[in-house]
Amino acid sequence: MNRVSRRAWALVVLIVVLLGGMCFFLGEYVVNAETWVSHTASPHLHSSTGLGSGTVVDRSGVTLLTMGGSTAYADSASVRKATLHWLGDREGKISAPVVAGYADEMSRYNLLTGLYSYSGAQSGQIELTLSAKLQATALEAMGSSQGVIAVYNYKTGEILCAVTTPTYDPDDPPQITEEELESNEAYDGLYWNRFTRSTYIPGSIFKIVTTAAALETIDDIGEQTFECTGSVAYGPDLVTCERAHGTVELKTAMAKSCNCAYAQIAGLLGADTLETYARRFGITESLRFDGVTTQAGHFDLSEAAAVEVAWAAIGQYTDQVNPAQYLTLMGAIAGGGTAAEPYLVSRVTSGEDAVYRASSTMTGRVVSRETADALRELMANNVESTYGSYNFPGLTVCAKSGTSQVGGGQTSNALFSGFVADEEYPLAFIVVVENGGYGSSTCVPILSKVLAACKAEMDNY
Repeated sequence: MNRVSRRAWALVVLIVVLLGGMCFFLGEYVVNAETWVSHTASPHLHSSTGLGSGTVVDRSGVTLLTMGGSTAYADSASVRKATLHWLGDREGKISAPVVAGYADEMSRYNLLTGLYSYSGAQSGQIELTLSAKLQATALEAMGSSQGVIAVYNYKTGEILCAVTTPTYDPDDPPQITEEELESNEAYDGLYWNRFTRSTYIPGSIFKIVTTAAALETIDDIGEQTFECTGSVAYGPDLVTCERAHGTVELKTAMAKSCNCAYAQIAGLLGADTLETYARRFGITESLRFDGVTTQAGHFDLSEAAAVEVAWAAIGQYTDQVNPAQYLTLMGAIAGGGTAAEPYLVSRVTSGEDAVYRASSTMTGRVVSRETADALRELMANNVESTYGSYNFPGLTVCAKSGTSQVGGGQTSNALFSGFVADEEYPLAFIVVVENGGYGSSTCVPILSKVLAACKAEMDNY
């Protein structure tokens, strides 16, 4: 009898444990099922190269990527190359975080009916802010150069184009070994989205930040003059210019990109003020949008000597900027001290229903409106007096070039960043050509083609 009783109690305990386990599983299912299904490791929703079903289109409805039984890219080889670093490749060497980030919205998982796209309904669609036409134009303009070019609308936040080079056609991937990747400069950073994941020594485009600090903290900085003999001495160390500019005021110093004048301005500002403005402009922070986190920049003068503070104000020393973050900085100046934060996904639909629509989010105030207006005038003068406004017909462009020394006997990187001041074309831009030499002579011809294409497309909206 005791043996039967013990067995009965053991059976009761087993039943209780089983019921407890089932209740725990059901609770976990209710709470976490959607997360499990939409996880990138889920075979129900993801394939090895992206989502298991759905399409990605550009701002005009041009199909860029079709996912399902097999992955299909755009019809145009140029568009396929230009969008590779956003849409990924079949081999998984380049990821597509934007696509994966909207798996939940596209699938519309339901506890009772399961995945929307697997219940017989039409699969989802992601609409990007990118223009296929502008992507192809930007890729062509970059030619064989390595680097990045990006343009965004600083009023709305829409990224109109962002192209990374080198790139390749996902329908015809290069057959290269790891050794070739490391030894062949043509393949340098081939799988890297330079717009989001790279940082660059900014060179003289950083003088915009230094100028902003000077405008807000040094009385009558616009009327002060600085002597440029071609170098400024700091004991045995020098800050040098390419030529002696003579006596210059701030406007001329920026237009001629006078290192000596900016070294003297750095001395008036001091390290603490420069660090404050680098943080205020977001140089040291990451951007986050649509499942993407950009690489943070770098600006640290905590152990810098006076000559190093001077070089930092000029955009050298250990300065690093991320293209996406610097693009937003330009937008903030154009927008009177604040701008829309960039984004890439404008809408997600599942079946016939729109399940996500982007909305503009504004940055905090970076500088006062008065400072932004003053910077706009200085940058407009740069174009008119140095770079040539004729390069940008029909547009009022405000910009600053940069030539950043990268060391190791390499040719300097070329940079060019700024914005269009016209109300109907609220565009901010950045161009980086690695080992491209002089900023303006290398980048302006590239940017000229892309901004002309942007203007034409916006005229047709």
